[in-house]
This record gives sequence, C-alpha cells and structure tokens, in this order.
Amino acid sequence: MIDSLLIKNIATYDEAGIELENLKKVNFIYGSNGTGKTTLSNYIKEPDNEAFEGCKLSWSYNQPLQTLVYNKRFREDNFGKADIEGVFTLGHATKEQIELIKAKGILLKDIADKGKQSRESLKQREEVKEGLETQYKEALWKHVYKKHVDQLGSTLTGHKLKETFKEHVIAIDTSLFIKPNYDELVSKVNSLFKKNPEEINPIPTFDFSTLLSLETEDIWQQKIIGKKDVGIAPLIEKLNNSDWVNQGKSFLPDDETCPFCQQQTITPAFRQMLEQYFDELYIAALDKLKSTKSKFELYTSATLSYLESVLVAEQAKKEPNINIDTLPQLMRELESYIVANREVIIGKEKEPSRSVALITIEDVIQRIIEEIKQSNIKIESHNVLVRNLRTEKGKVIKEAQVFLAFEAKDIVDEYSGKLSALKKGIEGINKQLQEKRQVYLKLENEIKELNKHTTSVQPAVDEINRILGRYGFNNFRIEASLAMPNHYQIQREDGSLAQSTLSEGEITFITFLYYLQLVKGSTDKTNISEERIVVVDDPISSLDSNVLFVVSSLLKEVIKNVRNGIGNVNQIIVFTHNVYFHKEVSYSDIRKQDQSDTEFWILRKVDKVTSIHSYGNRNPIHSSYELLWQEVKDWRRNSGITLQNTMRRIIENYFKILGGYKDDDLIEKFATHEEQEICRSLLCWVNDGSHFMSDDLFIEHPDDISAKYLEVFKRVFEETNHLEHYKMMMGEGAIELESIMS
Repeated sequence: MIDSLLIKNIATYDEAGIELENLKKVNFIYGSNGTGKTTLSNYIKEPDNEAFEGCKLSWSYNQPLQTLVYNKRFREDNFGKADIEGVFTLGHATKEQIELIKAKGILLKDIADKGKQSRESLKQREEVKEGLETQYKEALWKHVYKKHVDQLGSTLTGHKLKETFKEHVIAIDTSLFIKPNYDELVSKVNSLFKKNPEEINPIPTFDFSTLLSLETEDIWQQKIIGKKDVGIAPLIEKLNNSDWVNQGKSFLPDDETCPFCQQQTITPAFRQMLEQYFDELYIAALDKLKSTKSKFELYTSATLSYLESVLVAEQAKKEPNINIDTLPQLMRELESYIVANREVIIGKEKEPSRSVALITIEDVIQRIIEEIKQSNIKIESHNVLVRNLRTEKGKVIKEAQVFLAFEAKDIVDEYSGKLSALKKGIEGINKQLQEKRQVYLKLENEIKELNKHTTSVQPAVDEINRILGRYGFNNFRIEASLAMPNHYQIQREDGSLAQSTLSEGEITFITFLYYLQLVKGSTDKTNISEERIVVVDDPISSLDSNVLFVVSSLLKEVIKNVRNGIGNVNQIIVFTHNVYFHKEVSYSDIRKQDQSDTEFWILRKVDKVTSIHSYGNRNPIHSSYELLWQEVKDWRRNSGITLQNTMRRIIENYFKILGGYKDDDLIEKFATHEEQEICRSLLCWVNDGSHFMSDDLFIEHPDDISAKYLEVFKRVFEETNHLEHYKMMMGEGAIELESIMS
C-alpha cells in the first residue's frame, strides 16, 4: 500500500505542496476541476518522472506495488489505436485449474500477510532498538562524560559527541586491566595537558673559521718593500722611507725636473731604478693585502649580520632560547675588536712596509659559539621532552580511557544485554523473512506457470461485451483482432472499426470497462495474480446519469473486494469532482457510519495554489447543497471570493428558489434601518463577489470582514425564522463560528 505522498513544485502545488498521510485501503478525494487531481494521479503512475523531482511516495514496508491509474492519459493511451492490447484472465480455465490457482493464490496471500506481520514486528523491534541505543548514549553521556569532563576532558579530544564517546568507552575490555587511581590520573592529566608544548627549531649555526683564519694571515706581519739589489735600494733602506717613495712616484713629471728640488735629477736611469725597485713581487704583495682586507670586511659584516638576525628572532619570542642579555654584550665586544682591527688594517694599507698584528677575536668568537651551542642543547632537551611528552600523553589517554570504561561498566552491561537480546530477535525475524521470501517466490513462479496455460484474452472480451449489451450499447462490440494476436478491436455490426465514430461518453465508458478488466487481469499472462494499487481519476466525464450509476456500481464492487481482502487489489484511491458520483461510489452497505479502512479528503485551490484537508473516515459530502454548507464551515481554508459565492448560492437555493424570497423581502425582515443596511451590505457583497470578474491573487478579504458577514448571514436565517435550519446545516461548525464572532 501507499502510506503517504508529498507533491510540490508542480502545476498548482507550491513550494510547500501538500502531503497525504495515513492513506487507508479505500481513499476518496473530492476536488473541483483544476484543483490538481490529475497531477496527483499522474505522479502516482510515474513517481520517478523528472517532472516530479522533490516529491515523495512512501510505501508500506518499502515494498512498491504495481499501480493501475485510470485518468485522461489512460484514455488517450488506450483509445484511438486500431488494436488494443488484450487482457489475460482465467475465464477459459477448467474449474479444477481455477480452484488450484485460487488455492495457491490464497496461500501466496497468506505468506504475504505473514511477511507483512513479520516486517511490522521487525519495524517495531528496530524502533525499540533505536530508542534503546539513544537511551544508552544518553546514560553514558550523563553519568560518565558529564561527571568527568572537567577533570579528564583533555584526554577526550575527538570523542566529544555522544556517539563517538559511547564507541570510545565500550571499545575497552575492562577484564584486561586494573582500574586506575582517579587522583593520580587527574594529577597526570593536569601536568601533561595544562600546556601543549611543541618542538622548537634550533638556532642556526655559523662558520666562524674563515674569519678566525684572517687574524693570522702572513700579510699582516710581512714588510712589503722593493728589490734590494737595485742601486737605489741601500739609500731607501737607510732612510726607511720606501712607502714615502712609492707614494711619491705618482707625483713624478714627464720631464727630468724633480718636483721637490726642481733640479734636472729625474734621469731615465733614475726612473729605471725606481721601476726595478718596486717590481712585480712588490705589486703582488700589495694586491694580497687589499684582497685580504676585503675578505676581512666581508666576513666581519656577515658575522655581525648573522648575530643580529639571531638576536632579533629570539627577542620576538615570548620565551627566548638564548640569553638575550649576554648575546648583545658579546656582539658589542666583537664589534669593538673588529673596529680596532679595521684601523690596524687601514694603517698597514697606508704603510705596507710596516709589520702589524691584529687583535685576536678568537676568545669572544668562542664565547659566542658556546652561547649558541648551549642554547641549542637547551632546545634539543626541550624537543626530546616534547617527543617523550607525546608518548606520555598517549599513555595517560589510554589510562583515562580504561578508567572511563570502568565507570561505564554497569551501564554497558545493562544496555548491551538488552541490545544483544533485541539483535538476536531481529536476526531471527530477518531469517524468517528470508525463508518466507524463498517460499513466496517459489509459489509465485508456480502460479505464473499455471497462468501461462490457463489464461486467455477472450474472457475479457466476453465480459466487456456482456456489460455493453446489458446497458444498451448495442451498436459496437469488442472483438479479437485478426491482425495481431492477443489484441482487441472495437467494431460495428458490419465489421468496420468504430474508434473514429464513437461519442465522448462511449469512449469513456468502454475505456473504463477495459480498465476494470486490467484490474482483474494483466496484459502479461504471468502477472494476473500480482498485487496492485488502483487509482481512478474522474471516470464519469461525458457520461449520462444512467451510465454514471453503472460505473459507480462497478467501482463499488472493486471497493468492496478491497475492504474484504478479496482479489489482488490492496488499495484504491478515487478522485472525482462530481458530488453525485462521489455520493454513489462512497456509499457502503456496511451498517456503520465510521470505517477504519476508509479516508476522505477535499482538495481546494485558493489563489491558484492547491491545499488539502482530511476528514478521516467521515464523508464530508452528502449532496451539492450540503457541500455548500461544508464550504461555509471551512471558510478559513477558502478565499473571500469563494465564501461570497458559496453564501450567494445558499441564499439563492434556500430563500429565493425554494422560499420565493427576493432581496427586498429578506432586507425587510430586519426591524431597524441600521440592520436593514447591514443585510443589504451582505447581499451586495456576495453578489459582487460572485458576478464581478476578480482574481483572488489581487483581491483578498481579511478574516475579520469575512467573520462579520458570516454573522450577518446567520442573522438572515434568524430574522426569517429559519435559525433551526442554519443550526442543522452548520452542526458543530455553528458552535465554532459563534465562538469566532462573539
């Protein structure tokens, strides 16, 4: 059976849509034309159609059944073709064959019913299991997690949801452990989880060896002088002024005049002796002095930059890893040495013949190296601690998990026992269902095999023709097609095809008779016993009253069989807009007013949007006049325009047609002029709403205005001495309206 359906975002169904819940074996849905009945029936026929995306159809026990839908589309699909697909039934089978198939069908239905009972029992047990598991999680959360989260919460990272916490504590087998001491456990948690230290990168090291090697370069002590075997050499050595002479070379003019004594002493021979004295070895020594000085500048600058970057990085940390008081002192000391040595080197550069010695910076460099080394030792110790801390934390987390498992033991034992029993029961039912399924499939195949050899399309032909003749349709018949096996044709008495000449009413009637044969059988000879859902949407279009009665009678027979569990139709849904047909088809000879297997609905369209209201097993429609009063009782579900039209029709039917009243007659029944104007206002309002072309989308009447006119509507009956009729027609609704309007 279909349990419920939701339809939205199509035709007159908006985003919210409508939902039919608690569908029964027999369902009657009344709605005027344009309220969305055919859209509903099309959805039931093709729930997977992409046009119905977002809609939902729920089946009992998640077991979809075959659906046979009779609506406008069915008539279009099955009429107009020269050959109509035949319907297989058991009409030509022997009595013994039919009895055998019926017996097996009863047995098959019995297995299906027992399967449904088992699935219902399974569903109940699953619901109990789900509720028990929820209680299980809640109990662990309340009595274990909440109790210890303040002290042990740090060990529960990743387990702060009820489901994950439950899995966390039941994963431990307490029989393998001794329960940890709670106070000791809390102490460990506080010491290890109070902070969350991480590994620290060590301070980068620097190669000071090149800088230290520059201190002892030979070039500093080397006296850079000229060649000794040159004639001028003894004089320069005696005067010890080779640096002065070397600098003076740049001042010599191009002629022989001495720039100092202005005598003609700068002879070519003298120039040659100077060049020989300051030879290539002298120049090479000067170049080495310059390059060594450049190296000194480069490496001292790199050293100071490195130390500055280390200091800046450590000062930026909340907890520096190096002594940021000692390091700046060492840096200043080193810088002072570097400045002093730089002066010495500048002096050597001015006087290459001098022998100089640089101030040693090895001591301060070694102290800097040691400071960085000790800081990195400290960092490594911290990192070792962090790595060990992870191990220790893991141990404490495991210990806390064991403790919580002990705390949860009583709850786990209680609920796991109950769940174990439930699971065994569920497994047992599933096993039974599987066994029943195998028996069912075997029996179903046996019935299909029997159907293959005992079914025929001819009985359906005979039955349709019998009904046609019985109700006066004698100018055409259903005959087996000569062109296609297992197909029908609609023929005149002369043998000509009749499809193109049938009236609308004849088409409707014959397609409905064909549909009823499908309800009993199938176009596939192996599936005539298959369980199914029957959906009938307005089968009385274009029919006269006599045929309408025939259709309702035939359909009532199907409904009766559904109620009594006879045949293979499990559920029926009837849509109609015709009050008379609704009254006829829903009438039951069962002598009771309420039927638990029946549900009544009314579809309404307000502001171009369809809504639905359930009336349970109470039929809200007895006649068209009573339906008008039902609309007044349901005034809050209708638009103001609908209410106006409804009250106008009641006044016209009861007072004007039956009572012979005119508008002025009704108005004069009121005693005072003021009351007469109120009545006149009502009559104007209802006539305006009924005859003026308006659109509910743009014209809405507030509830207080509608309630006001409802009160005047009641007064019309009261002043004309017909209040009892009002009360009779309104029933319980009269009390509701009086409470609203008081």
